[in-house]
Amino acid sequence: MDPLKPESFNHRTEALSNGRTYHFVDQLPVDYDPKRHPTILCVHGFPDLWYGWRYQIGPWVRRGCRVVAPDMLGYGGSSKPTDAQEYTSKKLCADLAALLDVLGVRRAIVIGHDWGSYIAGRFALWQPDRLLALIMLSVPYTPPSREYLPLTEVAKRAPNLGYQLYFNDQKSSHQIPSHLEKFVGLMFADVSQYTDKWLDFTPKGALEKILADPKTPTGLPTILNDTERAYYVQELGRGMHGPLNYYRTTQYRHEEELAARVPAVLSADLPYLFLWGTHDPTATPFVINKALKFIEKYQDIAIEGRGHWLMVEAKDEITKHIADWLEHLTCSYPRKVSKL
Repeated sequence: MDPLKPESFNHRTEALSNGRTYHFVDQLPVDYDPKRHPTILCVHGFPDLWYGWRYQIGPWVRRGCRVVAPDMLGYGGSSKPTDAQEYTSKKLCADLAALLDVLGVRRAIVIGHDWGSYIAGRFALWQPDRLLALIMLSVPYTPPSREYLPLTEVAKRAPNLGYQLYFNDQKSSHQIPSHLEKFVGLMFADVSQYTDKWLDFTPKGALEKILADPKTPTGLPTILNDTERAYYVQELGRGMHGPLNYYRTTQYRHEEELAARVPAVLSADLPYLFLWGTHDPTATPFVINKALKFIEKYQDIAIEGRGHWLMVEAKDEITKHIADWLEHLTCSYPRKVSKL
């Protein structure tokens, strides 16, 4: 398992019971025994792939875990429905449960980053009997709301989320692929390498202008090396409509959760860990603290001086923190579930 060689991982593509097809990496530890080795299900965010976990898969497998990292719906080699309603968190959680069924795994340790963190949190609500533990990276847990808040209102209250209005617009599905090199450069930017305020894509209307501006370089410094960057451009080049559809589900998600009366509080016995970078603007103290009252077994770890892409920026810290936390968790059980 070489992080710079995607082909060195064990790739699978399977049809789920709901008719969707998922591509995923499925890496087994030596002498794998499902009764002794827990499964870690890794859920990536936007705009990412299974490849976002490339630095964690090998070490976690060597610590005795089965690691499964899918291309989420709309990405890479997985199905790409055109209708945004197919990308609600309820349906994505059903997909993940169906994937576990394919694997013959009843319960898994679920880890998510960015959008994947949100989906992992919702998985704990929609599929509570399928988790051993929940780990969320960069995006804190947010409970379901009784009141619908349109994306336009969200952007007014949090101007740094203004870019989501562009993602919500259908035209972004066609415009972003035309500027994919720039887009990847902006999304995975190494912010320590430049201070140009005009490259701040977060305010309303900024991202579209930056992408269309011929002065915007295609070779912006990123946290990726050339090999990694080329892989992202290649895979995201399969289409951006599916990934962007996640931002077009706000009302659908709200209606589903309201109709099902989804609880706001996570199961009291669910082990929970949140990790975030202190330089990540998406992990604000207000939102982090808001999650506390909804999670009985809340634990968190702040990664000092790191930003949003923790699995790369803080790959060694994240890998070790999570492996050690899981080892302590299993050792605290009356009967030892596994050796991590």
